[in-house]
Amino acid sequence: MTPTLFGRWQTRLFLLATVGVFITLPFYLGIVTPNFGTGYFLILGYVALFGCGWDILYNYLQKFRWDRDWPGALQLLTGIWEALFLAVCLKFVGLPRVSKELPLFGFILHYSLVWISVYLAGHSMMRILFPLWRFRGGQIF
Repeated sequence: MTPTLFGRWQTRLFLLATVGVFITLPFYLGIVTPNFGTGYFLILGYVALFGCGWDILYNYLQKFRWDRDWPGALQLLTGIWEALFLAVCLKFVGLPRVSKELPLFGFILHYSLVWISVYLAGHSMMRILFPLWRFRGGQIF
């Protein structure tokens, strides 16, 4: 499947709003790490916001590949780049309404679980729940 930009946005936002929220809930409740309030949900929102920007770049770059698509391994590795970018923004620049006191371990654990879950859901659950998703360039509706 070669996703369109609109398809990338739909898929990213859908998966973060479902799988991402489900993974973030134990962090919010303080079950996994000490309670940081709504900080983890705000981070999830910034992942979605910045991710839509990254998708513009990814969509442009994939046009230089001969098959116009990313291998799954590269899709998984983009999570590392996005995590580093978000961590630098959190610690050095600051993001509105997110405290710089967020524990690094909590951020790494939360981001890793969300990213891996979204990646796996995008390569399994999306194909089962939305069978035409692959043929519409990643667009759900």
